[in-house]
Amino acid sequence: MPKQETFEYAIIRLVPRVEREEFLNIGVIVFSKRLKYLNVKYNLNAERLRVFSEEVDLDEVAEYLNSWSLICEGSSAGGPIAQCDMPYRFRWLTANRSTIIQSSKVHSGISDSPETVLEQLFAKYVL
Repeated sequence: MPKQETFEYAIIRLVPRVEREEFLNIGVIVFSKRLKYLNVKYNLNAERLRVFSEEVDLDEVAEYLNSWSLICEGSSAGGPIAQCDMPYRFRWLTANRSTIIQSSKVHSGISDSPETVLEQLFAKYVL
């Protein structure tokens, strides 16, 4: 049996009108330093998002979230943040911000498979 290691995660939220603080969960980001894992998964259900807010530019949100994926991958296309070490990238992505894409507080757990954790959290909090 593989050794269980700690992981951290946050829920990614769409907050169309920041002043109202209403949000819709659209993704999950999972990080495990010891397992050298950082990944994000998101879903932009256009119909659901339009019901929530007609003002949201879904193309802009998709572009924003794609940059999160590039940063998680450490891709040079992700800009200077993507070139930083994995813990820094996770902390940067989950930092408090007042934009329409925000994350929840960071939570932790233990697992031997952060990939499985990502799928489980995504199914539980996003779908």
